[in-house]
Amino acid sequence: MELFTLDNFFTLLMLVALQAVLGFDNLLYISLESKRAPAEKQAMVRRLGIGLAVFLRIALLFALMEVIELFQDPLFSVSLPGVVESTFNLHALIVLFGGAFIVYTATKEVLHMMSLDDEAGHHEAPRSVGMIITSIVAMNAIFSVDSILSAMALSDVFAVMATAIVIGGVLMIWLADGVSEFLQRNRMYEVLGLFVLFVVGIMLITEGGHLAHMKLLGSEVHAMTKTTFYFVIIVLVLTDFVQSRYQRKLLAMKKVAHNAA
Repeated sequence: MELFTLDNFFTLLMLVALQAVLGFDNLLYISLESKRAPAEKQAMVRRLGIGLAVFLRIALLFALMEVIELFQDPLFSVSLPGVVESTFNLHALIVLFGGAFIVYTATKEVLHMMSLDDEAGHHEAPRSVGMIITSIVAMNAIFSVDSILSAMALSDVFAVMATAIVIGGVLMIWLADGVSEFLQRNRMYEVLGLFVLFVVGIMLITEGGHLAHMKLLGSEVHAMTKTTFYFVIIVLVLTDFVQSRYQRKLLAMKKVAHNAA
């Protein structure tokens, strides 16, 4: 009965809020990735991907509670004085890989949007449902590591943390369709979403470098703070808003000038 205490209840609320905040970038990735599936299967892909990811996250939570030391123990070091110096552990490698993969994915999608073939009417063939679900689950696992470690700093009760993960998963399933439909109706915001993902990737790379105590060209790599991350996101959103308003104004002025002529 010690599980049902006021302290555990408030901890659960904090963990749910933490899952919601840290899950935003994951939800954005899921929405963008699911559009690669055939239209009639996109909602199913999102729900199944998130559902499987929730079970994987709970399994990962259980594993981390048992072998947390292994994630922090040094695995190998790289030492090229004046160029790069680092000591990698499993946690750092997972975060670095996740960040690099997100940067690659966002960059590839932006280049695809800019390609001449796309303008000429060429569209990328839909990927298989299995591959998309695998990508969603794998990326969710990468996002999960930091959120689970943060949760473990707030509580040591497995049931409380697992409940927060399930609630977070239900919220993601509930919001996923809405986010995807919004991006589908407002295609220009896909560009904004991709650049947000790009910044998320940079944040994970810097965090992985910090965890590995990395030095590049003699300078220590510091993790991007959450304050800096949210500031950059706000600037991106404001820039997109101003640019859209300005573009509409220019089009209206051009239309008036055309009619006057």
